[in-house]
Amino acid sequence: MATLAGALPRSAAFADSVPEQRKPAAGSFWPDGIRMVISVSLQMEGGAQPSSGTESPMPKIDSKYPDLPAGKWYDYGFKEGLPRLLEVFDRRKIKVTSHMVGAAVDLHPALAKEIVQREHEASGHGQTWTAQFSMSPEEERLSYQQSIASIERATGTRPVGFNAFWLRGTPQTLEILQSLGFIYHIDDVSRDEPFLVNVRDKPFAVVPYTLHMNDIVDYETRYFSTAMYADDLKTEFDALYVEAGTRRRMMSVSAHDRIAGRPSRARVLEQFITYAQSHPGVTFMRKDEIARFALESPLTVREGI
Repeated sequence: MATLAGALPRSAAFADSVPEQRKPAAGSFWPDGIRMVISVSLQMEGGAQPSSGTESPMPKIDSKYPDLPAGKWYDYGFKEGLPRLLEVFDRRKIKVTSHMVGAAVDLHPALAKEIVQREHEASGHGQTWTAQFSMSPEEERLSYQQSIASIERATGTRPVGFNAFWLRGTPQTLEILQSLGFIYHIDDVSRDEPFLVNVRDKPFAVVPYTLHMNDIVDYETRYFSTAMYADDLKTEFDALYVEAGTRRRMMSVSAHDRIAGRPSRARVLEQFITYAQSHPGVTFMRKDEIARFALESPLTVREGI
């Protein structure tokens, strides 16, 4: 597969089609002259999954038996995947947001601490790798409190962002998060830019997640090859880069420890990062940075506020 950085950006062919009078002054949508922001989600989940019945490439077995090979598939995430991806991010000099399951942090506190020591963000992802949507408000609050404690204990930082299991929270999730000091969540794929929603008469930031630029969806559900995923990443970036000439644009990319951390897939991700960085005005930001900017910017889209 040819490297992404070696190709002429498709956006260059369309840049002149944007009328000059519609082009905003540099930096009017993002700070410091930034044209477009990319945010990478790094899921830390290995070890938090149940002993059987969890998602994996293995054939399903009766849940009364422990699924030993599926467990080893998840182990790859903390043994190989996360260390490899952290090296990729260091080489490309970008900072990401790591959505950490509290139970995984408890099992691998040194790795969680290393992620933060490398200046990446530690974000909440629940205490166990189980769905939030069926929890009572009391169960949900307790799960988030336990997750906060696990992350603080291992990393010395308190999470301010949240990602629910498969994006499925409850009608009470945002109020519970806000009461616990969270300032944003990502479980909304309805925009290509950060926006604000009203929670108890206060603005709460949404930093949109992605499903179509998500490694678990494309590699494990759609069975994409690395070449197909690389093409999807590049095409998405090219389209958003053109749009970024006239409106605030953000691209979200998802990388799970056990999936994107595979050698060939990590290489594809690094090639994409290199390609994106070759374009003027492109930067990578942590989601807490994006959320704080959205909360302060008068140009941020506000829904119900």
